[in-house]
Amino acid sequence: MRLPARTSLALAALVASAPAVIGSFAALPLSAQASPRLAARPAPRAVADTSIFAPLSLPAPNEYRGASGAPGPRYWQNRADYVLRATLDTAAQTVEGALTLRYTNRSPDTLRFVWLHTEQNAFRSGSLNTLVFEEDGRFGGGGFRGGYTIATVQQVVGTPGAPRRVDLARRDQETLMAVDLAEPLAPGRTATLELAWRFRVPEHGADRMGRDGALYEIAQWYPRVAVYDDVRGWNIEPYLGQGEFYLDYGDIDLAVTVPAGYIVAATGALQNAAEVLTVVQRARLAAAARSDTVVRVITAEELERGTARPRQAGMLTWRFRAKNVRDAVWAASPDYQWDATSWKGIMAYAYYRPSAAAHWHDAADQSRMSIMEYSERWFPYPWPHISAVEGPISGMEYPMIAMENRSADVYDLFNVVTHEIGHMWFPMIVGSNERQYMWQDEGFNTFINTFAEGRRYPERGDQMARAAEERRLVEQVMMASMDGPVDIPPDRIAPDMLGVTAYVKPSVGLQLLRQEVLGEAAFDAAFKAYTARWAYRHPTPADFYRTMENVAGRRLDWFWRGWFVENARFDQAVDSVAVETRGDTAAVTIAFGNRERGVLPIRARLTFSDGTTQELRYPAEVWSTNSRRYERQFRFVGKRLMSVELDPDHRLVDVDRRNNVWGQRPPRS
Repeated sequence: MRLPARTSLALAALVASAPAVIGSFAALPLSAQASPRLAARPAPRAVADTSIFAPLSLPAPNEYRGASGAPGPRYWQNRADYVLRATLDTAAQTVEGALTLRYTNRSPDTLRFVWLHTEQNAFRSGSLNTLVFEEDGRFGGGGFRGGYTIATVQQVVGTPGAPRRVDLARRDQETLMAVDLAEPLAPGRTATLELAWRFRVPEHGADRMGRDGALYEIAQWYPRVAVYDDVRGWNIEPYLGQGEFYLDYGDIDLAVTVPAGYIVAATGALQNAAEVLTVVQRARLAAAARSDTVVRVITAEELERGTARPRQAGMLTWRFRAKNVRDAVWAASPDYQWDATSWKGIMAYAYYRPSAAAHWHDAADQSRMSIMEYSERWFPYPWPHISAVEGPISGMEYPMIAMENRSADVYDLFNVVTHEIGHMWFPMIVGSNERQYMWQDEGFNTFINTFAEGRRYPERGDQMARAAEERRLVEQVMMASMDGPVDIPPDRIAPDMLGVTAYVKPSVGLQLLRQEVLGEAAFDAAFKAYTARWAYRHPTPADFYRTMENVAGRRLDWFWRGWFVENARFDQAVDSVAVETRGDTAAVTIAFGNRERGVLPIRARLTFSDGTTQELRYPAEVWSTNSRRYERQFRFVGKRLMSVELDPDHRLVDVDRRNNVWGQRPPRS
C-alpha cells in the first residue's frame, strides 16, 4: 500500500537527518550508547524478501552444473546405443520389432535396474491416459485399445567369446517398465539388453504416430531407456500425451522391412540405396545433393505408371544409420512422391502423396530454408538430412523427421514445417526434459520460428510483426485472467491453454528479453552460448537462466520470476504529472506507476505543443527500490507538455492501457 504524502515527507526528513543523528549518537559516552533500555530491545525478526527483485531460488551449483550455467567439470550423462529391427505387416496393421540396447553407465552410481518407456501402453484399456484425456481429443486414442506384447527381455552376460542370455524380471507401471539387471551396472560399464515385441498400430496415436490407409507413421514404437541424470535420478514421469520425451543420446542402426512397393523415410542416412532405389532415383538424389533447387526424385507420374519402385514381390528392407541422436522413427507409404534439394551438403527431403501435392511441392524448399535459417542464426545443423513427411499427424518432430498434415496454403504449411524442423534444435540438439519443462523446447522453438517465418514470407509480416502478434495474444489472455505460470510440467496445464502457456508465452518472454531488456547483441550471444554449451546434453531451467545472465552480463531474477516462475501480470500507468511554469520554462514531475507485481522497462513518449516528441526509456531495474512508483523531473523551455503516453507502440505487455495516458492522446499517424 502506498504511504500517505505526510508520512512520506516525515520519512524523507528522517532519512535526510540520518547522518547527523548517527554522528551525534556515536559521540555519546559508551555508557549512554549501551543504556539498559536500548539493550533490552528484542532483536528484529528476519523477514523473507518477497520482492520481485529478490534473488531467485535456484539449485545450488555443483561439480555437475556450474554457477555460470555451463556444464560442470564432472558433468555426466548416460549413453544409449541401439540396433533396431522393424517389420511392418500391412494386413494385420502391426509392427514386429527387436532391439539390442547397449546402455553405458557414466554416472557415479551403480545401477541395479533400468526403466524403459513403453508408450504404446498408453492405449491399453484402463490406462491413465484413457482416464485423463477424452477418446476423441487430440491426445486420446479414438477408442483404440492396444499396447505392447513383449515376448522377451534378456541381458547378454559373460564374455564376448561365450555370451549368455539371461531372462530378466520386469514390472509394468503404466507407460514404463522396470527391468532388473542380471548383475549390477557399475560406473563406466555397459549393459547389453535384447528385447522382442509387437503391437497393433493405432489409427490415431495421440497425434504422435498412426496410420492413414496404406500410409504408416511409426514413432514411440520401441521400448526406450529412460534418462537417469544428476538432477532427479530416474526420470519416471508417465506418458500422458501433452508431455513429450526425454531421452539419452547414442548411435542407432535401424532396419525397416516393408512390402517391396513402399517408400520409407526415416531417422538416419540410407545405407543400402542400391538395394531399394532405382538407378534413376539414385541419379536424381546425386543431382539434388549439388542443387539448391528442388529435384523430383519420385514423381506422381511414376507412381501412377508403377515405375517408382523395383518390380519385385515380397518384402524389402531399408537400412539407416544415425549418429548422436535421441530417438529413431520412420514413415512408409506406397504412394509417396519424393522431392529433394540441399544446403551445404545437407539434404532436405519432402515425402507426400499426390493428393497433397497442391502445396507440398514447396515443402522440400521450405525445409531447406528452415535448416539454413536456424543454422546461420543459432547453431549448425549436425545431421545429413531433414525430411518433411506428410501424413495424418498434424505436427510432430523426431530426429531428422518432421511429420505434418496437408495444409490450407503454403503459408500454413510453412508455419508447421518450420516449427517441427525448429525442434531439431530444441530439443533434438539441446536435449531438455520435455516431459517436465515443455516450455524449454516448445517456447524456445516458437521464438526462433518467428525469424524463419518473417524471412520466408515477409509479405505476411517480418519477425517484429510476428512477435507483436504473439504479444497481443498473451496480453488478451492475461486481461481475461486465463494465463498460468510457464515453468510447470505440461500435464498440469489445462489442454485448452497448452498453446499459450508452453508455446506463445515463453516465446513472448524471449522476445521481450531480446528487444526490450538485453538488446539483440547481448541476447543473441547468450542464447547461442546456451545452445552450444548444452548441445547433446540435458539442461534444466536453472542452467538456462544462469547462462543468459552470465553471458549477457545482467542479473535477471525479476524477469525469470515474473515471466516464467510466477504468473505475474503487468500494468504500468501514468500516476501523475505536475507542471510548474515560470516564464517560458516548465518544471515537470512525472510519476510512473506500476499497478501489478510484474515489472518491465518503461517506454514513454512526451508530446509537446509545437508538435515535437521526446522518447523516454528506463530499464526495469528503476522499479527495484519502489516497485510501485518511479518519478522523474524535467525542464522544458519554450514549449508546453501536452501528453505523456506509456508504451505508445505496444512493445510491452500491459493488461490495462486505459491508465497509460496523461493529457490528450496524440492522433495516430
